[in-house]
Amino acid sequence: MVTKRTGKTTNPAKRAGARSDPHKALRDHLVDLLDAGHAHMGFQDVVADWPAALRGAKPPGQPFTPWRLLEHIRISQWDIVEFTKSAKHVSPKWPSGYWPDSDAPLSDAAWDASVAQVERDLQAMARLVADPKTDLFARIPHGTGQTVLREALVLADHNSYHLGQLLLLKRLLGIYRESGR
Repeated sequence: MVTKRTGKTTNPAKRAGARSDPHKALRDHLVDLLDAGHAHMGFQDVVADWPAALRGAKPPGQPFTPWRLLEHIRISQWDIVEFTKSAKHVSPKWPSGYWPDSDAPLSDAAWDASVAQVERDLQAMARLVADPKTDLFARIPHGTGQTVLREALVLADHNSYHLGQLLLLKRLLGIYRESGR
């Protein structure tokens, strides 16, 4: 109900929801950022329809292949999510543990498994962030000052950076065409 005097909502259920989670808007924005970011393409759109023959291709002048970037996203994101959730998690050795050994996947199944793992870990972080029981601002007990908010932002930032690189590779390899152009 909207009052005539103030024009503000007086719906008791809406007020109770805001009181029960004063950070709901922030959680919603973070989940959106993890999903697609609003300012860039989402993970699914970037990795969609990647020809198997070009998953290990390295365009002239580029240091990475699509496979190396996909795996780097997967490994880094997995590390961030697991660190955020568990004190028992052990991170890979830096920097070698965050990159695959080969330029190309061993099989189509390896590519598909990597894509699926990225999606699962993105969903896991989104669920953690969306949960009103998660204190976004509390220090992670086993960390060195990190918070869930910081880790979600680092994950989104890191993914965005490398998704841009993947999109560039798609364009350089001639397999991406913007719609309407």
